[in-house]
Amino acid sequence: MRRQIDILSTIDWLSVFLYLLLIIFGWLNVFAVNYTAADGSFFSLSHRYTMQMAWMILSMVVILFIFAIDSRFFSFMAYPAYALSMLMLLSVVVIGTAVHGSKSWIVLGPVSLQPSEFAKLATILALARYLSGYNMKITRPHDVLIAVGITFFPALLIMLQPDFGSTLVYVALVLVLYREGLPGMILVFLLSVAGLFLITLLLSPFVLLIVLSSLALLIYVIVNRKPLHFVLVSLAAACLILIVTMIARYGIIPGNKLAVAYYTLGGLVVGSLVLGIRTKSRIIISTVLVLVVAVGFTYSVDYVFHNVMKEHQQNRVNVMLGLESDPYGYEYNVRQSKIAIGSGGFVGKGFMQGTQTKFRFVPEQSTDFIFCTVGEEWGFLGSFGLVLLYVGLLLRLIVLAERQRSKFSRIYGYGVVAVLFFHFAVNLGMTIGLFPVIGIPLPFLSYGGSSFLTFSVMLFIFIRLDASRKTYLI
Repeated sequence: MRRQIDILSTIDWLSVFLYLLLIIFGWLNVFAVNYTAADGSFFSLSHRYTMQMAWMILSMVVILFIFAIDSRFFSFMAYPAYALSMLMLLSVVVIGTAVHGSKSWIVLGPVSLQPSEFAKLATILALARYLSGYNMKITRPHDVLIAVGITFFPALLIMLQPDFGSTLVYVALVLVLYREGLPGMILVFLLSVAGLFLITLLLSPFVLLIVLSSLALLIYVIVNRKPLHFVLVSLAAACLILIVTMIARYGIIPGNKLAVAYYTLGGLVVGSLVLGIRTKSRIIISTVLVLVVAVGFTYSVDYVFHNVMKEHQQNRVNVMLGLESDPYGYEYNVRQSKIAIGSGGFVGKGFMQGTQTKFRFVPEQSTDFIFCTVGEEWGFLGSFGLVLLYVGLLLRLIVLAERQRSKFSRIYGYGVVAVLFFHFAVNLGMTIGLFPVIGIPLPFLSYGGSSFLTFSVMLFIFIRLDASRKTYLI
């Protein structure tokens, strides 16, 4: 039998309080951005601040429903919700409406829904259900592949829209797998892949080949612990470079600097493999294979960047990395956002007194760039206070996740933390130029019904699970 618990006495009211502070502060900023004296009726749904309030009221109704049902319902409905969200993602490709180049929306009269937002919630539920299953071990390759498939299948569907920003959110769920026992080397591998992606965009192919070859030599020395081998291999590489360069210079073989690098790399790879096979050295063979895979990955990155990503996405990444300058094009949003945030000074210009906000210098001020309104009108103090609210909520959710008796609840809680943190960190990074503009909202602040409702439901499902953590069989 189940022990009966008074839900109201077990709700984590601190999390609820932080949530209320965030949504009220968010609505004030949406109102400040959109209100004008000529608006007419306050309750007209043509105003964004009125629509945002309507979504807030709807969210409250849904939250009450969440607390009214049994907590086991969320585990039971995890897979059906996941399947339904995948169908919605497939349908949006066919019947969706394109907005800003992405076919991500389903328009139902005055209401626009974004299925990719609901898919985040469904994916967290399905992942928690699977990882908490009987006899599931995250260290087994079969189980890891299924967990990764659950995580990234919706990301692939969203990429078809294409919505690069929403796709990246699913990468954050890798942290959930790591918390549940995924080997640390896999996380290191993923971080290495991300780092290699960046340096591929920053360095020329010639320099990149030299860097990768040097790293391979360094790894070999660290693992093998024989500096003499490093000296010998380095001398051999230097001689090979000299020989190939001289041959290319006198026209015996065609090529430029890049061709020379390839000939050199090919010679080193073949020579190292022969040496590794003859000496039966797994270290040499493994190092060479890692080098070959890394070089192949750099070419796949180049292909994806130039053939899969849209032109405006390429330009945003290039501007962010400093490879291009486009102050009146793709760089315009970020430049105006920085001006707005900086103009707020220490205490801000005051509520509804932001000139950058009122004259709409920053596009998407009430959605993706809502933080620039906070910086301008509330200044450093307001911005810092907002960051403290988010950090406080995230830390509180981690504490709640760690005290769960149910594995499903703990995993789900960490999924919520991972998604909220990614949105929070990347959105703020976008507005101050530390991250390319990929179009993801700031949780609980940005205008948007789909995202607001999804984040609210996502959070309060976890608060509901936490409130029933002491309900157990006796």
